[in-house]
Amino acid sequence: MDKMVRYSDHLQFRMRLREIDEALPENIYRFAEEYYYDTATNLFIAVKKARYQGKNRDIAVTYQESTNEILLITIHPLKQRQKENRIQTNRWKRI
Repeated sequence: MDKMVRYSDHLQFRMRLREIDEALPENIYRFAEEYYYDTATNLFIAVKKARYQGKNRDIAVTYQESTNEILLITIHPLKQRQKENRIQTNRWKRI
């Protein structure tokens, strides 16, 4: 059984601010090319390439997982080398 996916108020605010399509956060979570554990925040990160402001960009969705739901917390396009830097410094651990 799939867990229910819920959008936090913060995620919804960021989506409006960045003009991100309603379906994109869940799509990134479900079909991510990479998943990480963020040791600084104790949260999980899903990363997928997607179209954003006319360019293909890596976009990260931060989430928490509980027994019966996935709470998507925030979404943001990653800056050049941001993902690599977090991996190299061991902040992000691939899962």
